[in-house]
Amino acid sequence: MAGTWSASLEWLVRRLAPAFPELAFGEVRYRLKSWERLDWCTEDALAAIEALGAPRTLLVGFSMGGAVSVRAAAAAAVETVLGLAPWLPQQLSLEPLRGRRLHILHGSLDRPLPGVPGVSPAGSRRAFERARALGVDCEYTLIPGALHGIALRTPRGVLPLPRARMWERLVANELRRFATR
Repeated sequence: MAGTWSASLEWLVRRLAPAFPELAFGEVRYRLKSWERLDWCTEDALAAIEALGAPRTLLVGFSMGGAVSVRAAAAAAVETVLGLAPWLPQQLSLEPLRGRRLHILHGSLDRPLPGVPGVSPAGSRRAFERARALGVDCEYTLIPGALHGIALRTPRGVLPLPRARMWERLVANELRRFATR
C-alpha cells in the first residue's frame, strides 16, 4: 500500500479500515494520473469497481479523484460519492450523480499556491449547488482551518496535517452511514 495511495488517502485508510471490517477498501491505480487524461482515469476507476465486485459502493475521491468519482458514479453499484477537497470543474457533468448521494468535505484554507496544488472551496461549493439543482441528495461540510491535504508523505513516513483528525472523524461518519444503510 505505501507509496501508491495519495498520502492523504493512505493515512485515512490506515486509520479507518480496521474500524470498518465489514467494508472492503479498494484502490484505483491510474495508468496515468492526470486531469488531462480524465477519461483514462475514469476507465481505471470503473475497472476497480468491477474488480472489487461489491454490490454497493461508496467512492472516496480526493482532489482530482473527486472528478473521477463523479464520472464513475455512473456504475450501477455506486450509491455514494464522498469528495475530499474535490476538483469539480464547471464543465464536469454531474449527471452521473442522479439517484446517488454526494457529500463534499473541504478545508476552509484550501487554495492553489505557487508550486502547491490546491482547490478552492468555492469551486466545490459551486459543484454542490449544481448537483443540488439536479435533485441529487447532497451535503457540504467546510472544515475550519483545514488545508487541501490531510497528510503529507515525508522521508519519515506519512504525517497528518492540521485538522487531519477532523477529516478522519467526518469520513468515518460517512462510512458508518453507508455501512448501516
